[in-house]
Amino acid sequence: MSLDTWSPASWQNKTAKQQPQYPDQEQLQNVLTRLAKLPPLVTSWEIEGLREQIAEAADGDAFLLQGGDCSENLDDCENDSIVRNLKVMMQMSFVLIYGSLKKVIRVGRVAGQYAKPRSADMETREGVTLPVYRGDNVNRSGFTETERVPDPELLLRGYERSALTLNFIRGLSSRGFADMHHPENWDLDFATDSARSDEYHDMVGSITNSLKFMEAVLGSAIRQSESVDFFTSHEALHLPYEQAQTRRVPRREGWYNMSTHLPWIGYRTADIDGAHVEYFKGIQNPLGIKVGPKSDPAGLVDLIKYLNPDNQRGRITLIHRFGADEIASCLPPIIGEIQKNKLNVLFCSDPMHGNTFSTNSGIKTRSFDKISSELEQAFKIHYQQGSVLGGVHLELTGDNVTECIGGAKNLSEPDLERAYKSNVDPRLNHDQAMEIAFLIADQMKNHR
Repeated sequence: MSLDTWSPASWQNKTAKQQPQYPDQEQLQNVLTRLAKLPPLVTSWEIEGLREQIAEAADGDAFLLQGGDCSENLDDCENDSIVRNLKVMMQMSFVLIYGSLKKVIRVGRVAGQYAKPRSADMETREGVTLPVYRGDNVNRSGFTETERVPDPELLLRGYERSALTLNFIRGLSSRGFADMHHPENWDLDFATDSARSDEYHDMVGSITNSLKFMEAVLGSAIRQSESVDFFTSHEALHLPYEQAQTRRVPRREGWYNMSTHLPWIGYRTADIDGAHVEYFKGIQNPLGIKVGPKSDPAGLVDLIKYLNPDNQRGRITLIHRFGADEIASCLPPIIGEIQKNKLNVLFCSDPMHGNTFSTNSGIKTRSFDKISSELEQAFKIHYQQGSVLGGVHLELTGDNVTECIGGAKNLSEPDLERAYKSNVDPRLNHDQAMEIAFLIADQMKNHR
């Protein structure tokens, strides 16, 4: 199917994986019709601006920091939770800018990350079998029949929460809160004793003083330092929802997914003949593609060419997630195929998903040491092959959780039960996220 005949509904002619089964199709269609009439969450100008910045990161002139919750919860759409997550992203980006002397592109897993792929359709507990939890815009995490039946109305709740979250983030990032003259706005009270807290605050002081010095020399304020760009991203998993928010815009060609700036295709749904790839083919947004140990390098090249036939810069971000034990064997062949075919892509490391395991007591967690190892190996491999690692993709939170073991505070398995809040995958807490930021900054210095 050519783009001349493509429409937001073209995916319906393909096999769609990871889609919920709604018992009331009439109710679903009613909700989708209402969604299609609601205002877009983002603009085409923002989407095109992000694509330009991703092209800069692919050339090594910027760095993509993509981070946020594994799966957003509708109940967490509240002031404190949003502010804490934004504070972590601001602090991390400050460290990366200082360490790399590059622009940082801030992209949150936020304002739409309400659907999650699952390894099975059903879940059994103590002899009771119910539909698996697929994220808060599909069903609820509680283990009752009422909570687990897919409810179309949750799509509207997800849209509404996304709109509220995005509106608040835009307000915070445009003035005041994001002003580099006042980095104290980003402090988290419980994180003042972080392992590298003193180093971070010394860095902040140095940057603030330098900024004031330059303004004194120029005789005027540097207005660009008073606000930041902050973009959104989510896995475009729930295809009916994505279709309802896909629009044409005046004076631009093609269709845009207006629910987010950067949608990505998950590892489980990146089938070139599948419905998700068919949908992604026709939208103008920059696209992320998750890449894992089972990704065939030649097949990946075919997929990239299919999604980006004109080899446009900034269109494709490859988010590789192999695990610390497999990256050394899996990543080099993929880089080699991309280089051989002269494809324009941004390489981004996701050191989280390949390093997940369950404890003896059945708690899903991740090892900070494995996460760090995969990141370090990723930088080294790209450098050795003459490639650019231009981004990182992390699951993190500003909440004071204990979900990943290790880090400077040496969290152990017993600590997990103290503050484990995620309904799906474990996230880095603030201290661990800041450690990762310093690690990345050090790696960028070493591989300039």
